[in-house]
Amino acid sequence: MPIVNVALYAGRTDQQKADLAKAITTAISETAGVPDSATTIIFQDVEKASWSVGGEMMSEA
Repeated sequence: MPIVNVALYAGRTDQQKADLAKAITTAISETAGVPDSATTIIFQDVEKASWSVGGEMMSEA
């Protein structure tokens, strides 16, 4: 049973998350042969002040 963790900058709508969840679930189903009902997706909304890339805080980018 696949478990997918998706961390995104905060601010995505519920509909955007639902659309993304469907696309991820479909991709897993089609490529790994896993039934849709077996895929779990966890969304984490992260503020830019709590995200860094290459030592630079995204809130400063």
